[in-house]
Amino acid sequence: MAETAASRTGTVSRKTNETSVSVSVNLDGTGKSKISTGVGFFDHMLDQLSRHSLIDMEIETKGDLHIDDHHTVEDTGIAIGQAIAKALGDRRGIARYASIDLAMDETMTKAAVDLSGRPFLVWNVAFSAPKIGTFDTELVREFFQALAQNAGITLHILNHYGANNHHIAETCFKAVARALRTATEIDPRQAGRVPSTKGTLV
Repeated sequence: MAETAASRTGTVSRKTNETSVSVSVNLDGTGKSKISTGVGFFDHMLDQLSRHSLIDMEIETKGDLHIDDHHTVEDTGIAIGQAIAKALGDRRGIARYASIDLAMDETMTKAAVDLSGRPFLVWNVAFSAPKIGTFDTELVREFFQALAQNAGITLHILNHYGANNHHIAETCFKAVARALRTATEIDPRQAGRVPSTKGTLV
């Protein structure tokens, strides 16, 4: 058991002219997080991602916020995705698939994941305003695009309905978190096999 836990951690440091990002994840954690990106709403969403996936996350991003939040959000998504991919390794023994319809007050959002090693995002979410506070709503999609591409996840997100844009964004993060929690878990019935008839996921 100790060997499995040790092999399911990932650390990534990414530095560009636009951002400096450091991310560590533990897939077998309890949802503890230490997050600082300089973007308050984004920190709140990442805390939800960690808490509800039970993936421990330490995230520190310093970005060019004097321009806007785009590079900070996208590059953080890239680094989280890369760290999750490292933690998954060859993805041996995982459940692989999961989906959930997640409700929050008047809003319901569906997330479905396949930890296939093949990145793809299907995004069917609309916001009624360009901003939540000072946060650009279009950056929610940018984050999940970066996460899926770099973690090697097929990710579908569908907002069934909702009136409050904060709730719509939050259900996206919480639904993805809950789907990741299930899909990344070790399935004892897999007996350590790669969950694919091909014998490989990548």
